[in-house]
Amino acid sequence: MKFLQALLFTCAISGLAFGADKVYTIKFAHVVAASTPKGKAADFFAKRAEELSGGKIKVQVFPSAQLLDDDRVFGALKLGNVQMAAPSFSKFTPIVPQFQLFDLPFIFKDADHLHKVQDGAVGEELKGLVTKKGFVALDYWDAGFKHFSSSKKPILVPEDAKGQKFRIQSSKVLEEQIKAIGGNPQVLPFSEVYSALQQGVVDATENPLSNFYNSKFHEVQSSLTLSHHGYLGYLVVMSDKFWNKLPDDLKANVKQALSEATAYEREETAKEDAHVIAELEKYIAETKKLEIFKIDDAQKAEWEKTMQAIYPKFYDVIGKELIEKTIETK
Repeated sequence: MKFLQALLFTCAISGLAFGADKVYTIKFAHVVAASTPKGKAADFFAKRAEELSGGKIKVQVFPSAQLLDDDRVFGALKLGNVQMAAPSFSKFTPIVPQFQLFDLPFIFKDADHLHKVQDGAVGEELKGLVTKKGFVALDYWDAGFKHFSSSKKPILVPEDAKGQKFRIQSSKVLEEQIKAIGGNPQVLPFSEVYSALQQGVVDATENPLSNFYNSKFHEVQSSLTLSHHGYLGYLVVMSDKFWNKLPDDLKANVKQALSEATAYEREETAKEDAHVIAELEKYIAETKKLEIFKIDDAQKAEWEKTMQAIYPKFYDVIGKELIEKTIETK
């Protein structure tokens, strides 16, 4: 009997030790290059999660759609084939239509206002809607504010957009935005945009600076207007099945590592914007093939009046209260 008790005690102690030594592996899949702010932040998170957990969490980062693209990532999270991802907001709108909030033009005054919205009550409400769909919504990362570019005519006031063919992402908000300024919206996959601009299939587009420069759109556009009219971002999500298996102390490690990675990602995005402007200015000095314009306060007021007029069309989909809470966030 004593032998059996001793054996059971030994097994229990071994089980505890085994549990204490268990390593949790996170496959973090994303679609951009490792050199981008999002790519750097994913690697930063991986390093910090391992450090904070004492090696109990191992994060394997798969950039550039090495495992899968964002169109299939939600299914992969459900199946447990990946544990973590950072899809763009546009990928969430089919399951949470309220994410179209981020497509509304001039909804955010600046980066500070944007981050207060994301880190405050509105951001939490949206994350809660994602969680109800069976994913753990963790943190918002930046792609950056969007700017207009054209090969036909510089876009300084809404009137300049009339008749121009704009490439847009698939979004009802973006369609209405372009129609409001007299443009012709054309939905095209991002991979086809360069050739479409080159061949004149579309005249104009809207992009964060990093997309505009890294995709070489400056080679096929004659003007870039720093309009800051819209925003692109990502939401970092995790498989709820994986999250529920994590011990509480490791969940805390993940949250801290991600909080640090989020601050880092936002800093890197700001640095990237400054870097791109510098590189574009060098390109202009060498080629004289592009002009960069800034809009003044009067022009911005005209843009806001014209484009914000579409908001009521999305009260039913996004929610009037959510839009108003966003605008009023301080």
